[in-house]
Amino acid sequence: MYKAKVNVTLRPSILDPKGKAAHHALQNLGLNEVQQVRIGKFIELDVEADSKESATEIVEAACSKLLANEVMEDFDITFDD
Repeated sequence: MYKAKVNVTLRPSILDPKGKAAHHALQNLGLNEVQQVRIGKFIELDVEADSKESATEIVEAACSKLLANEVMEDFDITFDD
């Protein structure tokens, strides 16, 4: 069993209205040191696979087919040891 952790983030060229709203709210709270906020998704998957390579292929397929919109989002996969 492999535990995959996936971070899905908007591509830099895509506007992030949630991040913009959070940034504005942080400035209203006096946290002017925060220069930019980008909001993404964090997903954990338990994957039954014979090898880490196989688990990686399964998670990449899950991201490409459902979990991430590859037109607008990037994803990064890590595994717990």
